[in-house]
Amino acid sequence: MDDDSQRMLPPAFVALYIEPGRVRPSLSRADMLERHELCEDLAQMLCEPAQTQLWSLGITESDVLGKIREGLPQTGLSLTDGEMDWVCGRLAELLGWLDNAGRAPR
Repeated sequence: MDDDSQRMLPPAFVALYIEPGRVRPSLSRADMLERHELCEDLAQMLCEPAQTQLWSLGITESDVLGKIREGLPQTGLSLTDGEMDWVCGRLAELLGWLDNAGRAPR
């Protein structure tokens, strides 16, 4: 059994690839695992810069996430809009910036 068959994909990430009216993702499991690893690594990598922006610029958590979201297209990673939103949501989760309902600040 390969390691990929044991790796879990968050339902919110899988949902990025399910088109309206469909029940199956548009990407293979292997491709989704690859995209998830990229997005998760990116969110992890952005933790320190996000915290630095928060304190050095004196802006809100929402503003930090907005600035990061605006910069993601320039990474050259060919992220979809859904993936960029997921990265920002995951970043907020990692930093403990979610509200009581589990939503990232807007």
